[in-house]
Amino acid sequence: MSSPTPHPAARTRVPSSSDAEPGGLEGSLLQIVHDHHQSSVRLREITEKAKKEAIKNAARVSDLLVDAVNGGVQECFVNEKRIELETRALAATIARFMKQTDQWLASTHAFNTAVKEIGDFENWMKTMEFDCKSIVAAIHNIHQE
Repeated sequence: MSSPTPHPAARTRVPSSSDAEPGGLEGSLLQIVHDHHQSSVRLREITEKAKKEAIKNAARVSDLLVDAVNGGVQECFVNEKRIELETRALAATIARFMKQTDQWLASTHAFNTAVKEIGDFENWMKTMEFDCKSIVAAIHNIHQE
């Protein structure tokens, strides 16, 4: 933004004290031009000061808005990092539980196999017992005859 360039002072002939009559028309006009110039300079200074103040206030508002937005973004970033850490921890826990579950399944399968083998052995033993009793009965029958 560029500041307004000051206007060059009006080129007027400044009358000497001998030219202007103390209450004359030319003196009054010169006084009006001088007053106008003074008020223009004062108004320009006030406008420039207000402009600088407005720019300073706009910068302050902009900084506050950026801080407000960044605060929310920073909070989101912190929450995202916390969620990522918790997700990793949960993934590790899940992996540990899966490994433990696989071990339990293997142990249960081994136990079931062992129980089946015991059942098969018991059945074999009953079959053997029955066969032996049949053989003993046959021998006993042969021996009695």
